[in-house]
Amino acid sequence: MDLFADLWMGFSVAVSPINIAYLLIGAMVGMIVGIIPGFGPSAGLAILLPITFGMDPIGAVMMLAAIYYGSMYGGTITSILLNTPGESATVASTFDGFPLAQQGRAGPALVMQAVASFVGGTIGVIMITLLAPAFSQVARNFGPPEYFLLAIMGLLTLVVMIGANWRYGLISVLIGFALGTVGVDLETGQGRFTFGSAELIGGIDFIPIAIGLFGLGELYYAFYQGLHASGSGSIVQYSKQSRFWPEARDWVETRVTMFRASLLGFVVGVIPGAGATIASLMAYSVERSVSKTPEKFGKGAMAGLVGPESANNAASSGAMIPLLTLGIPGSASTAVLLAAFLLWGLRPGPLLMEQNPEFAWGLIASMYLGNMALLAINIFAIPLFVWLVKIPYRVLAPAVVVVCTIGTFSVHGSITETWLMFVAGIVGFFMRLFGYSPAALVLALVLGPLAEEALRQTLTISRGSFWIFLERPGSLWIIAITIGILLLVPLMQRLGRPPKLDAASGEED
Repeated sequence: MDLFADLWMGFSVAVSPINIAYLLIGAMVGMIVGIIPGFGPSAGLAILLPITFGMDPIGAVMMLAAIYYGSMYGGTITSILLNTPGESATVASTFDGFPLAQQGRAGPALVMQAVASFVGGTIGVIMITLLAPAFSQVARNFGPPEYFLLAIMGLLTLVVMIGANWRYGLISVLIGFALGTVGVDLETGQGRFTFGSAELIGGIDFIPIAIGLFGLGELYYAFYQGLHASGSGSIVQYSKQSRFWPEARDWVETRVTMFRASLLGFVVGVIPGAGATIASLMAYSVERSVSKTPEKFGKGAMAGLVGPESANNAASSGAMIPLLTLGIPGSASTAVLLAAFLLWGLRPGPLLMEQNPEFAWGLIASMYLGNMALLAINIFAIPLFVWLVKIPYRVLAPAVVVVCTIGTFSVHGSITETWLMFVAGIVGFFMRLFGYSPAALVLALVLGPLAEEALRQTLTISRGSFWIFLERPGSLWIIAITIGILLLVPLMQRLGRPPKLDAASGEED
């Protein structure tokens, strides 16, 4: 009963007119932050933090939190319509979101992503409300061995999911690992593959590579197909006959996906450092592995869009667990929120809910309201988003290049990263042309440095012994799950393989 009394108190704080106004402003700004490629919630929060000076602490944090999880909604819009992820957590949404738009299903895809985001975010907040103490204890027990095994599990899972072209996937992973080694070796202090460039000392950032591979790579491939010569063609197909609302089969096919991916995303989000990007990519891999038609993934499978969307929004909620209960930021964005807490003299940790219950529960209650507001905003704005697909390719393509360039440059103000984006676009074009996996490369680039650092820390702790991976319960669980995935996924793919279809008639042989 105390739990519901505390939550009711939180709602009484959150629904004040001024706090509702701050919440709506944050939701709208978050949408815009997510739409801008490469900007991301952490950069948006850092830039907008100074404007909250002098505001009421509860209203200010409600607004900043709405910007944080609102960007997850907005980042998918460009992923679906332009194949350009608004931020890293929506990269997986490009895999099937953009093919759906190309098939003339931009409206249903945007509706489904809005609903999936709402379900994921709401389940995440419910889990925060009910399970914060238990999950904070689990996250506290994770150390370098578990981080390393999680990274390897994610990479092995993705390679296995690729199926018959696993060799191309493995090569893509190795390229991503190689890019992840660029920069200064933190143990020896030696530069690796920097070629004398001071801007590469800190390594290659994820954002320019992702924008180049998925955004510009798709444009270059469209040029290769000759769409630039079309006078009226657009990047995606749309007509007056195109349906706005999803079909019944879309809801049926994804009803379990939303809940499964939301739970997975929340658990991954709780782990400090894992983040929504890894959660969305893992959810995509899981949905493809359990699907009866895995061959549709990457070609416009609604579950391939709904899964990552549910997961990244649930993960953004899960990242609040270590922040509120331990004072440990679970992601870059929650690190900025931690700075905001400290700015107002609030110290997150085990005593936060006891010493500042109005603040803690008001923030949690606002997340319920914020997800409802974002669902309404997304659905009502979908006609505007779908209208974008009718813009001629000759007009939209240069605009995409400009937006990608500005988005990449605005992250760190680096010309080098901007050039890296253009090079990554060329690489992305050839990867698509010859059947390699940009997703595997991106995942390896994200997980590679994490795996390397975690392995070194693990071997330092164990004095060079690999037995440490078998001595920790958490590591054993991850190893068992990884082995299960490696054994079960090929079997499920073989059992779930559909009958061959006659190319001419579309009927079964």
